[in-house]
Amino acid sequence: MESNNKLRKNEDFRKVYKYGKSMANKLLIVYYLTNNTNDNRIGFTVSKKVGKSVVRSRVKRLMKEAYRLNDHKVKLGYDIVFIARQECNTSTYAEIESAILHLLKRIKLLK
Repeated sequence: MESNNKLRKNEDFRKVYKYGKSMANKLLIVYYLTNNTNDNRIGFTVSKKVGKSVVRSRVKRLMKEAYRLNDHKVKLGYDIVFIARQECNTSTYAEIESAILHLLKRIKLLK
């Protein structure tokens, strides 16, 4: 994932939350919105409810890696925000990866 393909500004996140659609499973929530470009912009959020900073960083790293290894399967032209739920704090990489793929499949963003 290139650095220009990340959602960084608070206003971008808020726009996806306000105007986008959402879907959830046991581990993650995903919000998505079309962005009228040929690239996806991705954001990852982990709240303090998930755990202390070490746990939150670990969960965010796992989410980023799971998306990075599967981004070639995702349709282009969307802003996507993944939000970790509290159950992520004890999840393995395989569980998080399957949760991401499950959500992308449900919202029909997988090629």
